[in-house]
Order: sequence, then C-alpha cells, then structure tokens
Amino acid sequence: MNQPAQTPAPATWDEWVRQSYDTTTAAMRQWVEHLETDHITRAKLSFATEQWIAAMNPANFFATNPEALKRALETKGASVNEGLKLMMGDLAKGRVSNTDESAFEVGKNVAVSEGAVVMRNQLAELLQYTPATPKVGARPILLVPPCINKFYILDLGPETSFVRFLVEQGHTVFMVSWRNPTPEEDQCTWDDYLQMGVVESIEAVRKICKVETINALGFCVGGTILATALAALAARGEKPAESLTLMTTLLDFSDVGQLGLFVDPASVAYRESTLGAGGLLSGKELGTTFSFLRPKDLVWNYVSKGYLQGQAPPPFDLLYWNSDGTNLPGPMYCWYLRNMYLENNLRQPGKVESLGEKVDLSQLDMPVYVFAAREDHIVPWQTAYESTRLVGGPVRFALGASGHIAGTINPAKKNKRSYWLAKAGTRKLPASADRWLEGAAEQPGSWWNDWIEWLNAHRGGEVAARKVLGGAGYRKIAAAPGEYVKVRI
Repeated sequence: MNQPAQTPAPATWDEWVRQSYDTTTAAMRQWVEHLETDHITRAKLSFATEQWIAAMNPANFFATNPEALKRALETKGASVNEGLKLMMGDLAKGRVSNTDESAFEVGKNVAVSEGAVVMRNQLAELLQYTPATPKVGARPILLVPPCINKFYILDLGPETSFVRFLVEQGHTVFMVSWRNPTPEEDQCTWDDYLQMGVVESIEAVRKICKVETINALGFCVGGTILATALAALAARGEKPAESLTLMTTLLDFSDVGQLGLFVDPASVAYRESTLGAGGLLSGKELGTTFSFLRPKDLVWNYVSKGYLQGQAPPPFDLLYWNSDGTNLPGPMYCWYLRNMYLENNLRQPGKVESLGEKVDLSQLDMPVYVFAAREDHIVPWQTAYESTRLVGGPVRFALGASGHIAGTINPAKKNKRSYWLAKAGTRKLPASADRWLEGAAEQPGSWWNDWIEWLNAHRGGEVAARKVLGGAGYRKIAAAPGEYVKVRI
C-alpha cells in the first residue's frame, strides 16, 4: 500500500519558520475558497487574507529574515543603523519609499521634451511640444493623461517618451497637465475637469493649429474624462475629434477588479458626507491604496530590503512617477465614485448629465482605437473591451502584454513584449472579450507600431512644422514642463 509523500522535516530554524508560514497561508486560502458565502464577501475576505499573508511573511521581520541577520553580522550592525534611518525617513514622508527620489527632478531628467505652456486655467496647463520634423500632420493630437498622477508618465525620458515618439513621427502634440489641487480648488467638480481640462484645451488646439478637428487620446481616467466631454459636446452638435484613442480606460465599470472592493454604498455615502461639499482627497491615500493592490512588490519588498537590510532602493523613473501623486477635489471624486464605480451610469445613454447635456457614448461616431493590457490590475482588459460596444464609430482593439503601465509604455524603439490583434479578415468585433481573444493573433513587439499606422490615417495631410509655439491669442507662458507638474503633495 502506497503511503502519502511526507514533507521533509526542516533542517534549520528558518526553514521551519518558512514551512510553518507556507502551511498556514495555504490553509487560510483554502478556507476562504470553500467558505459558503456570496462572491462579494468572498472577494473581500480573499483580499484581506492576501494582505495578511503579505504582511506576515517571515522576510518582513528581523528575527526571521536570514539575509538581514547575515548582513547585520557582516556589517557589524551598520545595516541595522541604515535601515532605521530609511524607516525614520519614510515615517516622516508618510509612505514607504521604493526608489531614490533624490535622483530625479521634473524638467531635468523626467518630463524633458521641449515645448511650452500655451494656456493655463485653474485646473490645467496646456503644453505644446516643439516639432522634431520639418513637416507635420495638419491635424494635431491632444493627450489627456490621468488626473490622479502627473502627465510625465507619457514623457519619462528620451528612450521611453510617448511624446517624443509622436513628434518624431511628425505629429504636433499637445498635453493636458493637471493641477495638483490645493484648498483653493477643493470645490471643483467633475464638470470643471471636463470644461477646463478638455473643452478649453480642444478650443485652444483648434485655434492654434487652425483646424476644425483634432485627434484626441485619453489614458486611464483621462480617457474617461475625455470620452465624457466629447459625448457632451456631441450632444450639442459639436464633433471636434477626428479620431479617439482610449488607453487602458474604463467606460463600463461593471467589473473593476480589486478596486471594486473599496467601493460600496456605505463607503461612497461616507465619502459624500465628508468630501461631497468640499475638501481634498489626499494623493497619499490614493497612492497607498494602489500600492496595497500589489503589497508584496510595492510595500513589503522595500521593508525587507530597506528597513531590515539597510539597502536604499535604487533610482527608477517609473517608481518615482508612481510616488508623485496628486490630490483630488472632494466633489469631483465623490461624483466619479458614485456615477462610475458604484452605479456604472456612463454606459447607460442619457443617465449621466455633464456640461449641461445628457451623455450618450454612442454619439462618439469617430474612429476609435481601444488599447488594453492583459495583466492590468487597475483596468481589467475584459472590462476595457466593453468600450468597443459603447462607442458608435468603427473600433480597432489591441491587447498588450504586461500590466497597466508596463503594457502601455512599451516604446517602439525597444520593441519588447507583444500584443494581440484580431486576425486579418475579421470584420466585426465579437460581443465577448474572451471570444475576441480566441480569434486574435499575437504580434511581436510594441503595440505603438500598430497604433501609429492607424493614427497616421487621420493626420490630414502634411504642412510645414510650426516654428513658433502658440498663436491665435495663445502665447508662450512658460517653458515645458510648466509649473503645475512640479507641485508635489
């Protein structure tokens, strides 16, 4: 009779600790999985369990971290002293540091593309970038980044800059740079963001470039803001966008992944009672929430390496950007929570009223390029795919490898990873995201290559590059990257 395989007895104390931890965590996960309850409760319990598992990892404690003990002995206690300094510094900041922030400066080695601020209002600056080619497309492109982070995720550095890629491809590029709100902006609303961030920027771009229509791109919540504004304008009979690109954007909020665990009627009502009439949601709180969606990688890894082993994190531009968050005005944030995450109103024609108009996304009848990332934990790709069913124009859908940022910022020059497109000859997108993937073909390299070919079809012919930035009553206010982006929490 065969005997079940026996787990070898641990040879050392730290092996015993690790084995005990693994056994306990496996039992906890199994308990949650087999618990008789509804799926929402199970999801919340699973999330809480994973947080506990990540926090209680033996590597997070000095006495049960063999590497920390070894390093303390080798350095004669110097690593312990350095770890305490790192911990005290982070306590002063109110967050765990995951990069050497002293290595970066906005405008010096991130957000370095040449250009100028050509418009400024209470909530946004509009940047126009210096052309890199003698001829450019007649139709410019306006980029609308998320308002919960700084715009320079699209302009991290020369080798990874989405902005530089566009200007080198012969496009006139404009960028919305959101203000980091102060108490003076704490009563700004969702409509204020649409009006001052999108509508006024579109008007400026059209006048400066002397065009009737522009190309427009929105990233993450920037795409939600952009699409809502364009739909409100369409309800007025105005259609200023020749094409629309949505990068990792939600228009349908039926499944928002782990972020949905933070949103329920009680939590939204609490936010409305405390922030609905005014006040600021701290960018630190937002940053902490996003970090704990990946606690092992973005929190406890730096506790183990930094506080216990005295190893300061190395410079990393992406993580510097990730730590450079922004506040949000309470009324805007509460409206967004209720109408998008809680009630999913935007997908219902006429349910949302913005800029005094009933919004119907099907009125977005321009060509639309929808990009999603396969491992995105903030914008699940299957939910992003739902945008293809809501807009009214012809849609091209691309699915990139990796996550929310690494999948999106995949420079064409490096041409890494891969992406998926519908197979040649496919005439109609399936209703189901999973059905689409079954019929998709994997393409090597960066999705930027496919997108730029699509965008070039909407550039409107060529004109001589503009030697002077601004015009038509809009003047150079300051050099890029402007002032708003430099304000830290």
